[in-house]
Parts: sequence; structure tokens; C-alpha cells
Amino acid sequence: MKFQIGKQGVTDGVILSLTNAFKTHKTIRISVLRSQAPNKGKIKEIAEELSAKLPGRYHHTLIGFTIVLRKAKS
Repeated sequence: MKFQIGKQGVTDGVILSLTNAFKTHKTIRISVLRSQAPNKGKIKEIAEELSAKLPGRYHHTLIGFTIVLRKAKS
């Protein structure tokens, strides 16, 4: 499943959508607009923010401007 983070960044709507998507998927790819995150450091911050705000435990991997978020086994 794919999501995109745009100009507004990580909003409550993004968190709610990801929470609902993780009910049926284990892995989600999230692309980040270059205007939102011009470098890899900012993308890492966004990935860590998503992992912290989502309920449960998640692991993230960065591939260019894409965050691959996986639900961790309990």
C-alpha cells in the first residue's frame, strides 16, 4: 500500500489513515515530497515521528524519498 506526505507534513489525518491501513497491511510505502523534505535527515525525522505517533511498534527503512514502514512483531 502507498501513501504520500505532502506540504502539510504529518497531520492527524495521515496518522488516522495509516492506523487504519495497518489493520490490513504489514508494510506501507510512504513517499515524501521533495519540497517537504529536501534531504535525508528530514526524511529520517518524519519516519521517526510516524513511528512514535502510531499505536504499536514499527520499524522504518529509508529508500531515497520513500519511507518503508513495517509493523513489528509483538
